[in-house]
Amino acid sequence: MAPRKRFRAGDADRDEVLTVLQKAHADGRLSIEELGERQDRVLGAKYIDEFDAVIDDLPEGRELMTQDRGHLTARRPSPLPATGAPERTTVTFMSGRDITIEPGTRRYTNFAWWGGDNVDLTSVMGPGVVVTLELHAIMAGHDIYVPEGVRVLDESIAIMAGNDIHGGARGDGSNGTVILKGFLWWAGHDVWLSSSRR
Repeated sequence: MAPRKRFRAGDADRDEVLTVLQKAHADGRLSIEELGERQDRVLGAKYIDEFDAVIDDLPEGRELMTQDRGHLTARRPSPLPATGAPERTTVTFMSGRDITIEPGTRRYTNFAWWGGDNVDLTSVMGPGVVVTLELHAIMAGHDIYVPEGVRVLDESIAIMAGNDIHGGARGDGSNGTVILKGFLWWAGHDVWLSSSRR
């Protein structure tokens, strides 16, 4: 019998599993510590079958599991309906504006050159919510505002650049997780606690 072929995991696959974890936490099946640990495993996974152990004990994960093979399929529809736009994309060129991310949005993408927006995540965050900010910047950067308790994971690629997560914005994940991605060149974003916004 030939060995089972392993498929590499993509961002869409990770988003679906993170959504399952979000629902399981909201349903009271996972503590905030368990949620954070499982989110870290999902974000670090290279292959789809690595997700099995993360969700196989959660009823919310049944939609992603196949009945015959007992492991994750490549893609299934997300089990959680979005109340807002699941994705949003903008461009900032030598300018900036106030952006409010609406509830239900799972990913926000922006390319900024010599500018930057004020990105407010106050209304979208909550227990178990995961929002990915894919922010590419050249000689630019955004100010990102999060409510208390939001964990910020920085997965950006930076050259002569970097992100600053200011003290109060370093939450424990009890109010959701923000994942920072994107390419930065002579650039960087600042993450602030919403209450510090002037």
